[in-house]
Amino acid sequence: MFNMTDKIALVTGSTKGIGKAIAEQMAKAGAKVVISSRKAEACDKVAGEICAAGGEAIALPCNISHRDQLETLVEETLRVWGRIDALVCNAAVNPYYGPFLDIPDDAFDKSIAVNVRSNMLLAKLVLPQMKLRRDGSITIISSIAGLKGSDMLGTYALTKAADMQMARNLALALGEFNIRANCIAPGLVKTDFARALWENPDKLAKTLNTYPLGRLGEPDDIAGAAVFLASRAGAWLTGQTLVIDGGWAISA
Repeated sequence: MFNMTDKIALVTGSTKGIGKAIAEQMAKAGAKVVISSRKAEACDKVAGEICAAGGEAIALPCNISHRDQLETLVEETLRVWGRIDALVCNAAVNPYYGPFLDIPDDAFDKSIAVNVRSNMLLAKLVLPQMKLRRDGSITIISSIAGLKGSDMLGTYALTKAADMQMARNLALALGEFNIRANCIAPGLVKTDFARALWENPDKLAKTLNTYPLGRLGEPDDIAGAAVFLASRAGAWLTGQTLVIDGGWAISA
């Protein structure tokens, strides 16, 4: 049920961290994977690693802040492989860490543009061919930050809550076409993106006290859920947010 043989998966922000793990595990499950992030060299490296391991992958660099690059990303994927079965919106930014009400306008606008608007645009771009085939899945990588109030990560949390609502809206709009939309809300995962939250030993010790499993997440802890959502195993799940957080939400 978790077999993704011959499925085409497009994963943004897939050259490191959670996105890379998702791309690698989807390739191991049989999918042909599009590796995409801003830097071409990084995309080539990860695609090469997947191919060397026996999988299939192509590298298509894209800055998701730019609509024309999103359009090219989808067009090139369709040119090479003819369809997109699974879209994973993983790329995100957090340009500001500080009191919520003090965020500069440009940082607020960038957060909304990248973390929300770009996901919406990319979803709209892949939908025509999904609708024609009456099949497809869209997975947005959100965050547990979107589940409760936050001061220092307030705007980032706001965008992640918006992504959860986007998945619900897409699920309602697309159900008649057998297209599913869901979110994954990870807890604190040991990635470069979240380094500021776990590299300080004192902060880390305090954080771990709120996780019943007593450890931070690893990228592969999230990747398995992404494979589930894109495969036959997740065929009757839509409009939901899967919280994968080592138990934080039930204890903090």
